[in-house]
This record gives sequence, C-alpha cells and structure tokens, in this order.
Amino acid sequence: QLVESGGGLVQPGGSLRLSCATSGFTLEHYAIGWFRRAPGREREGVSSISSGTGVTYYSDSVKGRFTISRDTAKNTVYLQMNSLKPEDTAVYYCAASDRAESGQLLLFRVYDYWGQGTQVAVSS
Repeated sequence: QLVESGGGLVQPGGSLRLSCATSGFTLEHYAIGWFRRAPGREREGVSSISSGTGVTYYSDSVKGRFTISRDTAKNTVYLQMNSLKPEDTAVYYCAASDRAESGQLLLFRVYDYWGQGTQVAVSS
C-alpha cells in the first residue's frame, strides 16, 4: 500500500514536501517513483529512486528544484519541492515497482502499485 500526503496550496516560489508512506513490502527492494498529472496533460514522471542503492532520477522540468529521498526506517519516500511554479500544479502520485530497470524509472508503465494521489496547487 502507498499513501501520499503533504499536498496543498502554495504561492509561486514556495516549497512543499510530499510523503509516500509504504506498507506491505520491503521498501529497499522496490523502486519508488513520483508522477504527476495536470488537467489536460499526460501523466509525467517527475522523480524516482531505485531499489537497492537508491540512485535518484529527475525529469528535466524539476531537476535542481525537487529532491527525492528515502527513509527505510519509516518506510517512507519524500519529495521535497522547492521554487514551485504554477506549471507544477497537478495531482502527484507515488508508485512502486519491483521490475523497473535502469533507464525505465520515470516510465509509469513499469510501476504496478499506486497511491491515491495528493493535490498540489501553485498559485498566487
């Protein structure tokens, strides 16, 4: 099970930290990805962290602004979002995969387990 939290309304330039609480599996054995979907737009892979050593990946649109991290003791993955822009407005989902290979970690089709999503709105 994956449960997202931490979304909300924030002004441009502000920050939010999303959490993805996991249960029912060993976090280190799964890649965890963050995806987002804005109205009228395709689902987009934002960031991911690999199983095992925890290599991180970011889309070009968030690189340098977002940071993904993993706390295995708390079974939780975080997405720290800084310098938020209106175009970051979307529903954010976390997802888990035990079959994603290097180069695939931002592809939603390799993720089998999904949370319910949390809304992020960036507006003045």
